[in-house]
Amino acid sequence: MTDNLPHEIFGDIKERYKQKTPKSAEHNARAKHRLPGGDTRTATFYQPYPVYMIKGKGCNLFDIDGNQYIDMLNNYTSLIHGHAHPKIIEAARAQLENGSVFGSATEIQYMHAEHLCARVPSLDLIRYGNSGTEGTMFAMRAARAFTGKDMFVKMDGGYHGSHDFIEVNVFPGSGTEQGADGLPVRHVEPGAPKSVLEDMLVVPFNDLNALETQLKKYDGKIAAVILEPMLGALGMVAPQAGYLKGLKELTERHGVLLIFDEVITFRISTGGIQKSEGVTPDLTAMGKIIGGGFPVGAFGGRKDIMALFDPNQPNAVFHSGTFNGTDVIMAAGLATLELYDQSAVDQVNALGGKLRNGVNQAFKKAGITGQATGLGSLAQIHWRLGEIANALDSAEGFLLAGDLPRFLHLELMNRGFYSANRGMLAISTAMDETIVDKFLEAFAGALEMLKPYVVEKAPHLLAG
Repeated sequence: MTDNLPHEIFGDIKERYKQKTPKSAEHNARAKHRLPGGDTRTATFYQPYPVYMIKGKGCNLFDIDGNQYIDMLNNYTSLIHGHAHPKIIEAARAQLENGSVFGSATEIQYMHAEHLCARVPSLDLIRYGNSGTEGTMFAMRAARAFTGKDMFVKMDGGYHGSHDFIEVNVFPGSGTEQGADGLPVRHVEPGAPKSVLEDMLVVPFNDLNALETQLKKYDGKIAAVILEPMLGALGMVAPQAGYLKGLKELTERHGVLLIFDEVITFRISTGGIQKSEGVTPDLTAMGKIIGGGFPVGAFGGRKDIMALFDPNQPNAVFHSGTFNGTDVIMAAGLATLELYDQSAVDQVNALGGKLRNGVNQAFKKAGITGQATGLGSLAQIHWRLGEIANALDSAEGFLLAGDLPRFLHLELMNRGFYSANRGMLAISTAMDETIVDKFLEAFAGALEMLKPYVVEKAPHLLAG
């Protein structure tokens, strides 16, 4: 994407953004002297520069220039109760006054574990880390240790953090075409060793036939299938009816473990997609909302698999970390989970449905091809119609849209709404129908502003 686009609509959007965020521009210029690109988290970068936030309260964010935004991102889904919820602050403060972490076993660790295991069908035992990346990394290590096998199957476009073995076919690009065998061409993301391809197989999401082909071809060599039960970063692509149950049946038939990455999708019900869909994986990776706004990761599952991490056992799998199960995180996380009961789940899921329906209606009214996908309280904006069943379908919409998602994001910020620059939206319990209505009004206005560009430069996006 180019930064110097000639169209006057894009120029107007960018200029208004710059006019309201001059202090953010100054801070970004300073940050670039010590942070590559001025940031330390690729997902939060966007052009011409990101705003610098200084405060969050409920569903509101405040930047360093004094602008206020409704937060439709919630730190990429991790803040299920919005910012600075008083009960979560109270729990964290009470623990901080006694100490943040002790380098020892503590009561709050098993209390948090008891709560999670009671909610999530697959969890007999659980261990903690510091990120979703660690959660998936150690779930995969558990699968290797238990099965004695090294190969895995993942989904094209599946995102499981940033450890090397999972940095295969994460983003759309040269690796998303189909090969001669009808499967996605495998590739590693920049910086990951090509050697990981020896043990990482890739199949399209929502395609049981492709998975079965690989399970048969590599019979006796595969440790596990790992997937997000709804593709997250690449488009909030929901599982088709029967897909997850079919996965469970296939993996059981071929003697392969099934790992669900529920870092994002745990919020879908009180016990994740596995509970709402009635499909119990062998292992589950978790993160985000279970830490109450602090960095956290976890992995757990069947007792016979997780017993491998028991230090009392001979040849136990080593798993440690300076901040694993940090007390202040466990305290904030437990408070968050207790607040996120069935009533709260129903609240945010209803708002998410209203949000997706409203986005679809706004596209239709504007005469522009587009739709929202997702489940529960999660949504993703796509600039295409038709079924979106896998990463290729999702990537097609991004390619068709060109720079439109980027400038929709900036225009929504100009109108007081903060979202992911790729079009991802996440509801929090701090929101109500009024907030969703305000967002939909802003979204419809942004589409109308962008429509002359679509007519002139991207007529392929006009609805027939």
